[in-house]
Amino acid sequence: MSQQIPGIAGYRNEADVLAEQYEGVTFSEVHGDTIQLFPAQPSRVLDIGAGTGRDAAALAALGHRVVAVEPTPEMRGHGQRLHADQPIEWIDDHLPDLARLGGSDREFDLVLLTAVWMHLDRPERERAMASIAGLLAPDGIVIIILRHGPIPAGRHMFDVTAEETITLAESTGLRTVHRGSRPDLHGRRGVHMSTLGFRAVP
Repeated sequence: MSQQIPGIAGYRNEADVLAEQYEGVTFSEVHGDTIQLFPAQPSRVLDIGAGTGRDAAALAALGHRVVAVEPTPEMRGHGQRLHADQPIEWIDDHLPDLARLGGSDREFDLVLLTAVWMHLDRPERERAMASIAGLLAPDGIVIIILRHGPIPAGRHMFDVTAEETITLAESTGLRTVHRGSRPDLHGRRGVHMSTLGFRAVP
C-alpha cells in the first residue's frame, strides 16, 4: 500500500534519524496549548500519521483506546518496537481517504494530525477533511498542527495556511475552538507551527 503514497517521500530512507528526532520531544511539549481540549475520560483516539507513536503511546498510557495510522513501514516498525508496552492498534492506512478506517463504521472522540496536513495537495485536503469529519463522534475533537517553513529536499509538501484549514474544516460542519502558533521544537531555521482545534457540532 505505502509505495505509491507521495506524502511519505523521504521518510523511508530517513526513518532512523526521524525516529530519534520525534522521540526527542515530549507529548506535552507538542500538544501543550491544546491539551485542555483532549478528553479527560478514557476515549477513542485516532492518531493519523502517527510516526513513531510518541503521542499514541502517551494517550494509551492515560487509558485511551488508540488507533495509530502510519503508512511508512519503517516508521511504523519503530513505533511498534519503541512502544510495545502500550496497547496501540497500528494500521497501515493514509489520507486522503483512509480506506481501511473509512469502511469500518468506527467513531473517534479525538483525532490528531501532527505535521501531516502539509503533505496533501488542495484536492486531497478537501477529501481528507471530509474523511476526518466522517470519523468523528458527536462533539468529537480534531487537533491539526500545521508545519510552515522551508521544505526539506526530497519531501512532498505544500504551503498550507491556518486560514485555509479553518475554512475547509468549517465547510464540513466542524467548529473552530482553538487557534494558536508556536516555534519549531526542533529549532529548524524558518520553521514554525500553527495549532488548530475543531469540534464536531452535535
